Amino acid sequence: MESATDPLEAYKKFAPALLRKAERILCNREDAGDVVQSLFAELIQRGGPLDLPFLYRAVSNRCLNMIRDRKNRERLLAREEPALRGVARVRCDEAVIGVDLLLKLSARLGARDMELLVCRYVDDMGVEEIAAVVGQSRKTVGKRLARIRDQVAALVASAGAVAG
Repeated sequence: MESATDPLEAYKKFAPALLRKAERILCNREDAGDVVQSLFAELIQRGGPLDLPFLYRAVSNRCLNMIRDRKNRERLLAREEPALRGVARVRCDEAVIGVDLLLKLSARLGARDMELLVCRYVDDMGVEEIAAVVGQSRKTVGKRLARIRDQVAALVASAGAVAG
């Protein structure tokens, strides 16, 4: 497990990886930079763990909180016009996991399920890796991922019914 003792040392060492992760979730470099900088500013003020697994989880949670924030929803969705999106990086069955889908799923899923969703479809982690990160059995993680896939399918089906 990689770690650092000083917040500034940790920033120099881990910020590029954390920025890439935040940018994959938020699809915006400026928002990603804000998330990572605010995390380190808080860690400098109050202290806290500086190991990479903690920092990855903290960045994921901050990104998901930004998506969940009602004030940011309209801004994020307006920026995410389908014609302007880049090539999608991750997929859940046939649905692209983008900011718009994350916004809709955040209303349906709890924080723990959103964390699994990010681990699986944004970080490309396997079930065993996720189980180790969240401290649950592989079987439990598999069942929760199946429920998440069902929610994605229901959202895609309802969007198809509205469009059709």
